Amino acid sequence: MKKKQAKKKNFTKKKKIPEVDAFRNIEKKVPTITPKTKKSSGIPKYVADRMARRIFFTAGIPTIMGMSVFVVSYIIVTRNIAEIPPSSTIAISALFFLLGLGGLSFGILSASWDKEPGSFFGIENIPLNIERAKAAFKPASQNFDKKK
Repeated sequence: MKKKQAKKKNFTKKKKIPEVDAFRNIEKKVPTITPKTKKSSGIPKYVADRMARRIFFTAGIPTIMGMSVFVVSYIIVTRNIAEIPPSSTIAISALFFLLGLGGLSFGILSASWDKEPGSFFGIENIPLNIERAKAAFKPASQNFDKKK
């Protein structure tokens, strides 16, 4: 039986460039094209800080209370202070977690995007921020057409 011969590949020889020429243009700066219009870079820092404070109070505190329900329930049951059914513990904890979830949404939507902080509750900012969120999910071409 005859062995198959491997096909020879035609390799083209690459042109060797001396090191001096190879690294000569490495430090030249490439000009960058800057857009004429300033693009939005996301949420400004002062707005993000404002959202974080609101989220801490409206979502953080209920979430911590939701976790503490288990600890308090455990202490009450183990010290024979009262009999608490496990379903009650879970229901109360779930209620606090849902309250925290609602607080998360409220904390984000009620934050003012102005330099000034706005009102204490920020309820007047919710419709405006909902419109901003809707516009963020539309394709860029639709947002561009509306602005014109």
